[in-house]
Amino acid sequence: MAHDADVRDQARRPVGAHGQDPEAGASPRTVGDVMTHAVIAVGRQAAFKDVTRNMQEWRVSAVPVLEADGRVIGVVSEADLLAMEEYRDGAPGLNEPRERRERLLKSGARTAGDLMSSPAVSVREDARLTEAARIMARKQVKRLPVVDGEGRLTGIVSRGDLLKVFLREDEEIAEEIRRDALALLPGAGAEIRVEVEKGVATVRGRLPDPSLAPVAARLIHSVAGVVDVRFDLG
Repeated sequence: MAHDADVRDQARRPVGAHGQDPEAGASPRTVGDVMTHAVIAVGRQAAFKDVTRNMQEWRVSAVPVLEADGRVIGVVSEADLLAMEEYRDGAPGLNEPRERRERLLKSGARTAGDLMSSPAVSVREDARLTEAARIMARKQVKRLPVVDGEGRLTGIVSRGDLLKVFLREDEEIAEEIRRDALALLPGAGAEIRVEVEKGVATVRGRLPDPSLAPVAARLIHSVAGVVDVRFDLG
């Protein structure tokens, strides 16, 4: 984890080392299961050009800004950096939206602390993947710093990380449905068969109680990688 305030030191740290795979047969359920642990971050005093060079070198579109103790205090994105070029030919008028006038202030920024959007939109390591997806959609961001209970950086999670659950093999998904989801249904046994094709789970056979179908659907949908659930019950 890069906690040094000097961006040049942080640039020597590796990027892209993902978290360890969950136990064999278990699906990723939390942000900690899919996040990237090695993160390029900058200190509050990192210079504009150093931040830009670092983002270009490591091919990232945003970097967390850290205090000396590793707490995330903001994020600098490519959009923040572009404010300087955006207003090179003139400032927005007084009737412009407040957001544009705020970006004018960033056009004269020289350090990460002045450039950053703060407070940072972040997520906890133990948050469910669905929670991270909702935050990204609501805040219109492509990645989130992952923090511990003290707000210190532990990793980063991107949209691509969340989508990896849909790359699971069909048989792996089917096995988890049989082992974990259907096992919670009272009386469900050998009469229930599950097949998964391209993420779509089909349940065949006979449920001990037809009213359990909605419950079964919810349990199956909770398995990572399931796209849809269909029933073919006798």
